[in-house]
Amino acid sequence: MQDFNNKVAIITGGASGVGRSLAFALGRKGAKIVVGDVDKKAMAQIEKDLGAENIDALIEHCDVTSIDSLNAVADKAADAFGGIDLVFANAGIGAGETGAMWDYSEKDWQWTMNVNVWGVINSIRAFMPRLVASGKESHFVVTGSGNGAYTILPDVPIYTATKAAVHAITENLHYQVQAGNLAVKVSALFPGPHVVDTGLFNSGRVRPEDLKKEGVDGNESGINSVEDMKKMCEEFGIQLETTHPDEVANMAIKGIEKNAFWLLETTPETDTKIRARADMILNRETPVPAMVG
Repeated sequence: MQDFNNKVAIITGGASGVGRSLAFALGRKGAKIVVGDVDKKAMAQIEKDLGAENIDALIEHCDVTSIDSLNAVADKAADAFGGIDLVFANAGIGAGETGAMWDYSEKDWQWTMNVNVWGVINSIRAFMPRLVASGKESHFVVTGSGNGAYTILPDVPIYTATKAAVHAITENLHYQVQAGNLAVKVSALFPGPHVVDTGLFNSGRVRPEDLKKEGVDGNESGINSVEDMKKMCEEFGIQLETTHPDEVANMAIKGIEKNAFWLLETTPETDTKIRARADMILNRETPVPAMVG
């Protein structure tokens, strides 16, 4: 897909972070944007900002843990713009877990699995039948993470587990559309190559009431922003590099234009980690923990 003019793009988790950057990048190329999100404050802001640039957009409440909510967004997009051409299953959260896995709250596991894994499953079930039925060239993009897909960072096991599952689902979806010779293309988006400056560390702002933990405000790790993470790294003599979400969006669009599956930009250090992990498995070596960053 090289011409985005008048294409209809649905972006879950689209009101902030990478989703917001995708909305503007595609909107500036003439796409009609449907933003789905649960963050009311961010939704109000992006509606105002997209309008200021005269980008044709629909902003809808969308809870990816509910397939009914996703189906409603799909119906509204079709009613408003006549169809769907691109879907970005982008919504994701981090529970901010810390300490030993066996002490984690069940609510952290449930919330992260509900959004990160079931959010993708529900998005596939809601949008893929529509894309396939249209018979038109279309694209389904899933936002994953290198942490879980091709390396393991042991400081956030719940998040890592969900993103490992997400990549397995995405790659299987890719194989199935290929086997069916369908017009839908599937891509796996990996934000980076460095820690992306988004609100992921402040996911608690959208934690459902029934999954909140008594006496806990924010993340138990004490890291509630990228700035907090930078300060923590500085204490260990590490200078944390970051990536702006706009860079991720531009990389993703370039990949989509090439029908690339891997929407992935790495550094030499990242490639070294990937090779080291592959060699570790091939050589049956005992794993050692990787450093954050």
